[in-house]
Amino acid sequence: MRRPPSVLSRLAAALAGAVLAVTAAAVAAAPAQAASLTPVTGFGSNPGNLAMYAYRPDGLPTNAPAVVLLHGCAQNATGYFTNSGWRKFADQWRFALILAEQKSANNSTSCFNWFETGDTARGQGEALSVKQMVDHAKANFGTAADRVYVSGLSAGGAMAATMLAAYPDVFAGGSIVAGVPYRCATSMINAFSCMNPGVNKTPAQWGDLVRNAHPGYTGARPKVAIWHGTADYTVATANATESRDQWTNVAGLSQTPGSTTNLPAGTTLETYGNDRVRVYRVSGMGHGTPIDPGSGAEQCGTAAAYFLDTICSAYRDALYFGLNGSGGPAPSPTATAGPTPTPTAAPTCVTASNYAHVTAGRAYHSGGYAYATGSGQRMGLYNTFSSATLKQTAPNYWVVGC
Repeated sequence: MRRPPSVLSRLAAALAGAVLAVTAAAVAAAPAQAASLTPVTGFGSNPGNLAMYAYRPDGLPTNAPAVVLLHGCAQNATGYFTNSGWRKFADQWRFALILAEQKSANNSTSCFNWFETGDTARGQGEALSVKQMVDHAKANFGTAADRVYVSGLSAGGAMAATMLAAYPDVFAGGSIVAGVPYRCATSMINAFSCMNPGVNKTPAQWGDLVRNAHPGYTGARPKVAIWHGTADYTVATANATESRDQWTNVAGLSQTPGSTTNLPAGTTLETYGNDRVRVYRVSGMGHGTPIDPGSGAEQCGTAAAYFLDTICSAYRDALYFGLNGSGGPAPSPTATAGPTPTPTAAPTCVTASNYAHVTAGRAYHSGGYAYATGSGQRMGLYNTFSSATLKQTAPNYWVVGC
């Protein structure tokens, strides 16, 4: 049974100004193609009473990856699709987008009910509705079963954590933007203290909450990226650290980063373990999704309320998930590369600018330098003037030289 709006009035008042709808935002020029965001009905029993939208770029191949996007309070699927920047990379790298939308009948400010146990448990409520959207995409769009990811803002970020916890067998990875740890709150009343000042638990206590979401599960755990602005006073920045503690513990990792990298817009990137968990802290950013409007390779999104002009989080997440065809991120510059794979029979050699290598997925960049995908070897400055020759020695594995 859905909670009546009157029960949620206090939460509505607290969050109404936190994440506003973006219906009046300027819309970036649409790509020259026929694909559009489309409502989908009949995707399952839908116990959470959510709406589903899908975006399938022209030429979407069979077994393409899919990314589930979850909007924040008072937002909707169309606004998040328009402004978050994900469409650019779906078009560029050919993966599907699935957008879940909350209804005001479920929550008076259209927040996903991340604080209700019936909506955050495996096989129930809103979490099951989102999972059914993924199942529908696999069956009807031909998307890959093993390359499904999720990303969300604020209440959507908390629901992204829910999907990663309750369905580790469905999601290969996700990003939690200005969100909270899974099961930080279990009712509307303690949702407020969870948001601000935050709840302090040990890494093991946080990890147990995730493990208990799917008891007995022994398979691989999703990779997780956590994004938070250092000036976020709506969802306290302590939540980024608590989320880190939760997901590193689940992955069996130390809470000490293996490397810290400086990125544009005063962003620091902490990586944990073999890059299984990432934490992005955006200096001076408030509550919202990081975007960076422009036509550059790393730029995306439209600046609007709670879409904040800093750094393009969709670009970083897409690379982290391997959606550019790389199959996943290469080791960080400070990481120790594993053993070199067995060479292919006929190595492929490519000479191009470091910028072109990164754009094509043969390399990635960090701290102003380009690094070969797979081997992590440094190639020089990341720009259009520096060039390098890369040799492919195995699928998704490149080395410098030929």
